[in-house]
Amino acid sequence: MTARRVVAFGGGHGLSASLRALRHCAPELDLDITAVVTVGDDGGSSGRLRAERGGLPPGDLRQALVALAGDHPATRRSAGLFQHRFAAAPGGVPENGATDPDRDGAAPSGPDGASAGTDGLTGHAVGNLVLCGLMELLGDPVAALEHAGAMLGAVGRVLPMSRQPVGIEARVRGADPAAPDEVRTVSGQHQVAVTTGRVESLRLTPSAPPACAEAIEAIRAADWLIFGPGSWYTSVLPHLLVPQLADAIVSTSARRLVTLNLAAEKETLGLSVADHLAALHWYLPELKVDLVLADAKAVGDPEPVERAAESLGARLVLAPVAVVDGTPRHDPAALGAALVPVLGADR
Repeated sequence: MTARRVVAFGGGHGLSASLRALRHCAPELDLDITAVVTVGDDGGSSGRLRAERGGLPPGDLRQALVALAGDHPATRRSAGLFQHRFAAAPGGVPENGATDPDRDGAAPSGPDGASAGTDGLTGHAVGNLVLCGLMELLGDPVAALEHAGAMLGAVGRVLPMSRQPVGIEARVRGADPAAPDEVRTVSGQHQVAVTTGRVESLRLTPSAPPACAEAIEAIRAADWLIFGPGSWYTSVLPHLLVPQLADAIVSTSARRLVTLNLAAEKETLGLSVADHLAALHWYLPELKVDLVLADAKAVGDPEPVERAAESLGARLVLAPVAVVDGTPRHDPAALGAALVPVLGADR
């Protein structure tokens, strides 16, 4: 059987859950997995490295690599090392402010970029430092990710959406609770992710970053493209704002699947499940989708979601994909089980 080539888009926790689910499918469906990762992170360890050393923020790339790490005990140990985050040295002050366990978060910084009252390593994930070192050593982020993937025995490929970092800006209504009708610009992925206002529009800086050529090739050769789950404005939609990526996503012969979130995040409070799908059309009107996968309990009344899916050309598929403890997190095994009949279906 010919391998099915799947490209998953995102960043942080959502992409990690999607990749772990695809790994559950991989043996049964013979999947060839590529992750295309956002490069807008500006908080915590990634933000400090980006400010101090330049280059791509490594945190979301690290998470994708770890999600695809092999099962050999040595590679699992290496994956654990990549995730190890340095605590404050004895007598230091712990770093705080992380808002997403799969993202680096943001912490108060001193003039050197380190958290106030800490040594230079506090808060850094080992894998972030390894990726930063590899990118400097090899001079190319794609080569660095290939090498890191080999170190982890990754069962797939991780690519950045662009070889250059991007900024994320949003026009937000009510960002200041004291002025609920005022619209102001909120800059930076972290600030957009934690805004308490309603995001009315989103843009990248620069507005047309060059897409990673290898990502374009993967999209053109893909059988399936998967968007979500993940932070809609800071992990999913940014891919649609890179013109070359958007063109490839629209023109490829691959089928397209959208996996919806289980709960609204701060950046999408007030946005209904159907609104999430409408946002895809708003930012890329030419986008057509084949399937929308959602958890029945999270969706509630399916009718508006079905209508929103149909407006994209898609069929809604409901499946129990959440962890059983009731928290709004995808269970990789359950999500993988739901994906098997979808990805395995012939046209």
